[in-house]
Amino acid sequence: MKIKQHIPNTLTIMNLLCGLISLVLTFEGNYVSASLFVFLAAVFDFLDGNAARILKAHSELGKQLDSLADMVSFGVAPGIMIFQMISVNCTGSCNILERMQITPYFAMLIPVCSALRLAKFNIDLRQEVNFIGIPTPANAIFFASIPLVLYVQPGMFSLIHLDFLVTFFSNTRILTILAVFFSYLLISDFKIFSMKFKSMAWHGNELRYAFLIISFILFILFFLAAIPIIILLYIMMSIFFQNFIVE
Repeated sequence: MKIKQHIPNTLTIMNLLCGLISLVLTFEGNYVSASLFVFLAAVFDFLDGNAARILKAHSELGKQLDSLADMVSFGVAPGIMIFQMISVNCTGSCNILERMQITPYFAMLIPVCSALRLAKFNIDLRQEVNFIGIPTPANAIFFASIPLVLYVQPGMFSLIHLDFLVTFFSNTRILTILAVFFSYLLISDFKIFSMKFKSMAWHGNELRYAFLIISFILFILFFLAAIPIIILLYIMMSIFFQNFIVE
């Protein structure tokens, strides 16, 4: 086998390695670094697909390896991260579910539904152009951005301070609701547009260009706090423009 055939799989393994490191850092309580490794895993996930297309190195092994790596990096890693964050915040709560440490287990829906999402993606021919259900990397990026908003964002580089976001994401019940809501989106039948450009023309890519422009403005205004907002924008635009998304 030629060396170029191994490049996409090597990038996929780097994705997996980042997910594993993220898990270790989460167990150590270093949520910010754990988040950064989820983001790095997303970069490798983007690169392996593009490398496979450019090098024409698609293989069944690569397809299966990619799903397994994504399961760890975008399913287990963010799921355990949110589990730990909810567990810490449950201490001293007056809510019986939180006091009995039952609430954190709702975060386990994230890896469970991610597994279902990835399995469906591998056999669903409707998802060659766009997606059915939110992609696991987008879901993982949303949850991985939460520690950045809580521990890095305040007072850093943002033109507009969104202190209410810190309060919002610090709330145990909000995190639990978000875990359930996004888990549902993973396995839902909502059409979600992909960011794959077949050409650079405006026609046919209106939704993608509009999303990129708005996202850029949000990032300038809100810096790291823009990340979860951008993911929510991605979902809302997809749902609102359902009839314009081709399967």
